[in-house]
Amino acid sequence: MPELSQRRRLLVLAICCMSLLIVGLDVTVLNVALPSMQRELHASTAGMQWTIDAYTLVLASLLMLAGSTADRVGRKRVFMTGLVVFTLGSVLCSVAPNLEALIVFRMIQAVGGSMLNPVAMSIITNTFTDPRERARAIGVWGGVVGISMAAGPLVGGLLVQSVGWRSIFWINLPVGLAALLLTLRFVPESRAPRARRPDPVGQLLVIALFGSLTYAIIEAPDSGAGAVAPYAVLALAALLGLLRYEPRRAEPLIDLRFFRSAPFSGATVIAISAFAALGGFLFLSTLYLQNVRGLDALHAGLWMLPMAAPTCLCAPLSGRLVGSRGPRLPLLIAGCAMTASGVLFAGFEAETSNATLFVGYVLFGIGFGFVNAPITNTAVSGMPRAQAGVAAAVASTSRQLGQTLGVAVVGAVLAAGVGSSSYGDAFVAAARPGWWILTACGLSVLAVGAATSGRWARGTAERTAERLESPEVKQSLGTAATSQPRVG
Repeated sequence: MPELSQRRRLLVLAICCMSLLIVGLDVTVLNVALPSMQRELHASTAGMQWTIDAYTLVLASLLMLAGSTADRVGRKRVFMTGLVVFTLGSVLCSVAPNLEALIVFRMIQAVGGSMLNPVAMSIITNTFTDPRERARAIGVWGGVVGISMAAGPLVGGLLVQSVGWRSIFWINLPVGLAALLLTLRFVPESRAPRARRPDPVGQLLVIALFGSLTYAIIEAPDSGAGAVAPYAVLALAALLGLLRYEPRRAEPLIDLRFFRSAPFSGATVIAISAFAALGGFLFLSTLYLQNVRGLDALHAGLWMLPMAAPTCLCAPLSGRLVGSRGPRLPLLIAGCAMTASGVLFAGFEAETSNATLFVGYVLFGIGFGFVNAPITNTAVSGMPRAQAGVAAAVASTSRQLGQTLGVAVVGAVLAAGVGSSSYGDAFVAAARPGWWILTACGLSVLAVGAATSGRWARGTAERTAERLESPEVKQSLGTAATSQPRVG
């Protein structure tokens, strides 16, 4: 990629952030619209889970393929294709006649979304070649997550209340078209000097693993353990197949050698835990505020601001701490805050009082705001820049997988607890196990963050770099283990 001016690099960053904004908004806006969709489409709790998980599941399954394809055929080309497919999928979602069609159209949306965030991160990584500039750009990128979190509930509530739930998909149309035209004009094409070859067997195993596991979890409360047992067995077989097949390939879809590095493995586990907590948190909160408290979509969106605003404010602060002091402190803050929030709901029924509900939301927002920057920096810095698409896709896959599992597990627990009762009669008691699950996710962030950000973890990264054959991989892993790029 040719050297770009500072103004041009910032414009490329802004264009890439537009893709993150529409994908991020799509998650938070949809959660606010769930009760309205449930009533109009006559959907069960499992049906609502699928409107979210059909999207995140396809994203998680295809992100690594999209990243490696972009490295091979051209990042700009794949990014523009993703914008077209995502925008088309959004239009289709807005006219879905029933729940089944909506789920299918959400999957089309996700095919486009899989080509956006990891490819955009790859473009950013290759546009900002200076480590300090790259860290600052990644910090801005992480901050957009907070903006989408803060704007999503309000925008979604306003649209659902005034126009209807279908309008939440319309907002993707102008943003998607603008990003497409700006990308065509201003984003230069780039490819990896030597991209990885396709790995169709690995890709099929990933799809089988994620899909069968999610189906088994969501459908277990309604269908029973016996009916979903074959899908659980299929998931286990796919996992074992990946562990056996991938190390035998010269250029695998998932290079398992990177997981010998404790910082990289820790970033993956933390991403799954944190985003599982986010998925479960949004799912429980939205249903409670509208179906139990009886709030309309707009006021439910306003109640989500105590969670969204701290996320927006803490994300850039976390980026600066990662740059100046490393990932340890932000991860410890995130783990403590998310755990405290979960305990407040699980142990003290925080949702039953306005004061404790507010505090619980603020604590979760602080925790989630601090967790994203160390995930992004550790995961991306620890991979070779030539395969930046694959590097970003591993982190993004962990996020999407976490959110998928969070909605699936927490929703399944809720459905089993509520049974045939109305939400008002049984929701708080049925949701308590779900809140304990979110507490466990917070503890995982805290424990894994502490264990994988110290001297021992740096040593594993150095030893991993020595075992790897590629000099570029050795250098990048060693750099990630011994220092963090300074932000600001």
